[in-house]
Amino acid sequence: MAPEEKATDEISFEAALATLNEVVAALEKGDLPLDQAIAYYEKGAAMAALCEQRLKSAELRVRQWQEEDV
Repeated sequence: MAPEEKATDEISFEAALATLNEVVAALEKGDLPLDQAIAYYEKGAAMAALCEQRLKSAELRVRQWQEEDV
């Protein structure tokens, strides 16, 4: 089960988090060939970065809304 390939602009936070969880589960099993484990690790790192970016963006939007309400 390879992580689904999509342009990161098209992936929602929830989908990225689900993919990250799948990647972590697959890597934790420890039964992947080295090349596949590296590919999963790279995909997981990309999904983690995407989740962090989306969370920071959401936090910025909330802060802007809060400042507007003051």
